[in-house]
Order: sequence, then structure tokens, then C-alpha cells
Amino acid sequence: MRVVKIVFFALCIAGLSACTMQVPQHAKGTFGYDLEFLKAKDNVVVLNSDDGRGRVIISPKYQGKIFTSTADGSDGKSFGWIKYETFNAKQLDAHMNAYGGEDRLWLGPEGGRFSLFFKPGTKMEFDNWHTPPAIDNESWDLVSSTGKKASLTKNTSIQNYTGTTLSIKLQRDVEILEPAAIKQMLGIDDLDSTVKSVGFTTVNTITNSGTTTWNKTAGAPCLWSLDMFTPSPQTVIIVPYKEDVTGKVATTNYFGEIPKDRIVYNNGTLLFKADGKSRGKLGIPPNRAKNMIGSYDGANDILTIVFFDLDDKGDYLNQEWKPDTAPFTGDAVNAYNDGPLANGSQMGPFYELESVSPAAFLKPGEKLSHKHSVFHFMGDINALNKIAWKTLGFSLHDKTHNI
Repeated sequence: MRVVKIVFFALCIAGLSACTMQVPQHAKGTFGYDLEFLKAKDNVVVLNSDDGRGRVIISPKYQGKIFTSTADGSDGKSFGWIKYETFNAKQLDAHMNAYGGEDRLWLGPEGGRFSLFFKPGTKMEFDNWHTPPAIDNESWDLVSSTGKKASLTKNTSIQNYTGTTLSIKLQRDVEILEPAAIKQMLGIDDLDSTVKSVGFTTVNTITNSGTTTWNKTAGAPCLWSLDMFTPSPQTVIIVPYKEDVTGKVATTNYFGEIPKDRIVYNNGTLLFKADGKSRGKLGIPPNRAKNMIGSYDGANDILTIVFFDLDDKGDYLNQEWKPDTAPFTGDAVNAYNDGPLANGSQMGPFYELESVSPAAFLKPGEKLSHKHSVFHFMGDINALNKIAWKTLGFSLHDKTHNI
């Protein structure tokens, strides 16, 4: 009898523990799952569209990142790539803490004479590469939040490769967009009613908060927006470019030359396979770039479009890990596909769509802003094709995208 009572008591305790355990309410891969996960890490800000289907998660603690969004409520697909393991690391990574994020703000240049990622005099190789803490692991201040908009700021100081100390104030203003605003911004009046969509825009501002002018001698930073997404075997990055100008179309050797079978040039559109299986990065110079880049995930029927400020006459910083390169010959638009490193390890898989501002040549107190917007559409390929053709100038029925 005594044994029976002990067993009964143990079962009651076990049942009580099971009831009080934190059990995920949503499946992995959904917006609800990611919201539950992130709520346990930070007092996140959630922006909602009027119908509640479009939703966006912003994190002050994790550098003002927009971690993810959805077009279909809590049970809808979560569009941003998140590396869950990084949040539980016992110590910070010395080079970069890859939390992920559908839209994060970095500062450039990464390499070159005015690099912010290498200390003066060091060799530009991975062992010496360190992401500035303000854009890697330090928290930001939430200034305001209304349910539709949020504003965040960060003050920091960074020494560049030439030894110049840059005193910087950063600000991010984020707004979720209603369907009418999405149509207006992209010029797609005939959006099919069956298509689910979400969009948000960020205005990223850098202020010279110091006493030294940023110029071509001391160096100048730039604003850098990077969007991380989950790849599929049928994902392709779509990069429109200008054909009526001279000079190279793209830089394709950032991390070694991208294999020829992963890139297609097609009448003013560069197609880049984004399956997360081969590491490579490309960039489009400002005179060739257009103010839009996108991707199409044929496995999940998702069209993503990124729309941003572009100055085709601006001085864009060269970000290559070469201190002797001409510093103002950089690219304005970038795309990255993750893949295994030489040792077999891999950060992702994920892929990125990126835009940068021109160099911020600012006197003390002056500021520069860079606007960067992200849109996702889910639906039938025929409905998505109308959007892709109207915005990116490319047909999803063109079989060249099946690289």
C-alpha cells in the first residue's frame, strides 16, 4: 500500500510539472513560434496591420533588429531567418554573434582603408575581423512605439582602420505598411485578392555626434541594411540592373568566384541561386544598380521584394578585405548565399538581400538617412508573376530562374 501511495504521489507531481512546463503553442516555422521564443529573450515590440494578418517583431535588446514578419497572423509563415542556438551561447563570439534577423542595421565599410571591422595595422583576415559591439551584441534604446511604428536609437564610438575615432548616433524608425501603402510604393494597383502580403519600411539615420568632420581623408562610415531569409532548393535571387551603361555588371568574387552554374545574366536581370548550399556574395555598382532587388521561393510560393534609396552618382565604400583598394569604388546592392566553409561548418543556411548608403561625409551635427523597405507576397505563381513583372521586370515563368 505504501508503494502504491508513493507511485500515485510521483505521478501527481509529474502531471503538475507537465502542466506548468512552457510548451510551444505554435509549430516551428510559424510567426507564433518565433514570437514565443523571442518574448522569452526580450521585451520585443510587435507591429500589426489593421487586419491583424501582417505582423512584425522588433527587438531593442538585439540591436533594433526586425527579427521576422508574417503575412498571415500567428499561424502564418515566419519570413525571417533566426539562429536560435546563438541566444543560449555561454559567451559572446569574438567575431560576430549571428542571432539572425529579417532586417538588421550594420555600418560599413567592412574592409578597405576605412574599415570599421579591423583595428589599425592588422592584417585583414578572419582572425582579426570583429563586428563593432553596437551592431553586434549591445542593446538599443526604444524611444517610442505605437503599434504601427517604433523608433530606436544607439550612441556609439568606433575607431576605423586609419585610426580615426567616429562618434556616432544611430536611429531606426520602423513602420508596418497597410496593403494600400504597399500597392502605392510598388505601383501594383492590380494586386490579386488571393495574395497574402506584408510590408514594412525602415528609415535608418546616422548622425556625426563628434567634433571631427568625416571626409575622404579621415574616413566616413555608411549605413548598411541586411535582410536574412530561409532558403529552399527552389529559391533564386532576382537582381535587376541597367543595361544602357558601361562598366562591369557585378562583383562576383567577394568570397572566391561564384560558380558559373549558380548565376545567369538575362536581359537586364541577374539571377543568383539561393539554396544555402554554396557560399558566395555578389554586388552591383551604383551606376548599374536599380533601387530594387528580390527573390522567389518556388517551393513555398513566396515573392520577396526589397526597395531602397539609391544614389547612382554617390561615393559607395569598397568593402573588400583589402586595405590598398580604392576606397570609394564599392557596390550599392549586395546579395549573399550561405554555404559550408572549408572546414565543413556553416552559420546558416540562409540568404541575404542587402542595400547600403553612400559614404556619410558629415560635419559635426549633420545626418544622413537611408530608407529600406521589405515586402513579402504569398500566392499562386500566376498572381505573383504579375507583381514580379511590374516591379522587378522579370517573369517567374521564365525557366532561366531554375538554375
